[in-house]
Amino acid sequence: MKIIKRTLLLLAVIFLPLAHATQEDPDKRTTVYLDAEERNIVLAEMRTFLSTLQQITQGVATDNMQLVETSAKTMGQDASGGVSLSLIFKLPLSFKLFAADTHQQFDQIALDASSLADRDHTLEQVSVLMQNCVACHAMYRIEKED
Repeated sequence: MKIIKRTLLLLAVIFLPLAHATQEDPDKRTTVYLDAEERNIVLAEMRTFLSTLQQITQGVATDNMQLVETSAKTMGQDASGGVSLSLIFKLPLSFKLFAADTHQQFDQIALDASSLADRDHTLEQVSVLMQNCVACHAMYRIEKED
């Protein structure tokens, strides 16, 4: 199942921007239009992803696997709830797949930090997780609806 999900994400990363690119716009990313509140929700979650990754990195650097576990848990699957249906319907499928996979990877980092306490393993997991961030930011830009 993970292989299928990652293959779909990879294909989306490669082909979706090509379908939406225009000659006039040098920014080839797909624009997702959201109202002001929805845009703030999405951007706030992205900033929380980033601050959580910083806390995880700090935990790895200081050999504090409890910090890694606690931080990662805050952005696991439980953090993905509470999004309105209208927002969910506006987001492209591959965007939602990136988000779901990212939350799942935070859960796995928390679980492995607790059970393995292996800094190198956690650092590798962070590197894989950040591929989602890089790919998503390369594919999409969030703009306010008119």
